[in-house]
Amino acid sequence: MNTDLIQVEHGYFNQHSMVVQKKSNLLKNYSRYSVQFEYGDGYFLFDKQGNKYLDFLSGIAVTSFGHNNKKIKDAVLEQVNKLWHTSNLFESDQQEKLAEVLAEKTNLEYVFFCNSGTEANEAAIKFARKWGKGKSNIIAAKNSFHGRTMGSLSATGQEKLWQGFFPMTPGFSFVEFGNITELINEYNKNPESTAAVMLEPIQGESGIIVPPKNYLKSVREFCDKNNLLLIIDEIQTGMGRTGKLFCYQYEDIKPDIVTVAKGIANGLPLAAVICTKEVGDEIKPGDHGSTFGGNPVALSAALSVIDMVDDNLLKNNIILGNLLQKAIKKLNSEKIKEVRGMGLMIGVELHQGVSAKNIAKLLLEKNVVVGTSGDSVLRLLPPFIINMKAINQFLESFKNVLKIL
Repeated sequence: MNTDLIQVEHGYFNQHSMVVQKKSNLLKNYSRYSVQFEYGDGYFLFDKQGNKYLDFLSGIAVTSFGHNNKKIKDAVLEQVNKLWHTSNLFESDQQEKLAEVLAEKTNLEYVFFCNSGTEANEAAIKFARKWGKGKSNIIAAKNSFHGRTMGSLSATGQEKLWQGFFPMTPGFSFVEFGNITELINEYNKNPESTAAVMLEPIQGESGIIVPPKNYLKSVREFCDKNNLLLIIDEIQTGMGRTGKLFCYQYEDIKPDIVTVAKGIANGLPLAAVICTKEVGDEIKPGDHGSTFGGNPVALSAALSVIDMVDDNLLKNNIILGNLLQKAIKKLNSEKIKEVRGMGLMIGVELHQGVSAKNIAKLLLEKNVVVGTSGDSVLRLLPPFIINMKAINQFLESFKNVLKIL
């Protein structure tokens, strides 16, 4: 324990700063801002003191239809008043309905429901290896992010996230994102044991990195030629975030496995793995499961969400995203190096020495909530319900923050 701290009734008293630091039993695995939100409405959040914040993060691409959405809330309350949980030992009309819609919209066959993105990616890894019948290696991308549990962490191409958790799960190799030649060369090192390629269509956690046009199409053609599965991780990009229901659809390809979470139920825990018949037919009773996956309450929210993600909304996301990118570029700030992204998934890369976390903190002090990707990229993931008024409010605050740096 820090010897400068003296224990008092409700926490610790720092002799030097004269500040009472509240004792917490929470694990120290998050760096939290000292703001606690009490409620939300539309694209605004309100803290315990009643202060109003513009939400341009959406709970990290989760609350895509904002807070307190009436359609979603009504569906959830109706379900809460009927049934919360029965387990996956019994049939579910809600699961059948959402699975049917997801299969139809992806032109795939089978759907498995779980609770989070990392669980969905764990399932995808298992399904690929079961399909592989002894072929177990999966080629993933450097700087990728697929989750925090051991399998999905091992598929994540960031060694800094592995530190302290060795040994990693074997069976993964990594190539430069967007480089089809490097992918081919890596496969040729170990063709007999390679089962799949696993990619994000846009690398979110590494800075909103968009690959070259037709990259995914080239990967699909390579996988077809060599009888490999293509796993597309749409955890952050999916459910309309980039202006398509799924980002891979920009390149008119069909993956073998798609994983989705975050925005699928607007804040309730739900995720899905969508796969081809060839993959799904390999999974037998007892091969995989989830106690809470696809529970009735989360599904009620997801069915409302999928109904609202229509063509008009997707087009609007593209229009708003383009307007926002252009407006940020017009700021002509010497602090900004590049603005990139698709739809309402935007990264603002800052020049060396300019801290994204510092800007995010300054924006929060001006009642604007944004995210970061690493040290140098500001991450903007606003809800789909924003308008020009919200965009102008963000721009004004951002411009003022850039001036005071």
